Amino acid sequence: MATDYDTPRKQDEELHEESLEELKARRADAQSGQVDIDEEEAAENLELPGADLSGEELTVRVVPKQEDEFTCSRCFLVHHASQLAKGEGAKAVCKDCI
Repeated sequence: MATDYDTPRKQDEELHEESLEELKARRADAQSGQVDIDEEEAAENLELPGADLSGEELTVRVVPKQEDEFTCSRCFLVHHASQLAKGEGAKAVCKDCI
């Protein structure tokens, strides 16, 4: 936005009168928009669709470690033997951890 520097400036009295009224108006406007919200209470009342898993039973099939698999000593994940980078047994390390 361009500023015209040739326009006459307001008098000191006009600035004082307007600024006091404007400050009071701004202060009232700023406070009227504030609402105190308890974040914990708002989070408790928020329900996500499909998020109620209280009646669900989760079943997981556990398969023992196969002979061609190893457990990485750094990330503790079970990997296929093709992912073995170095070591054997308890000191085996996968390619992802190197």
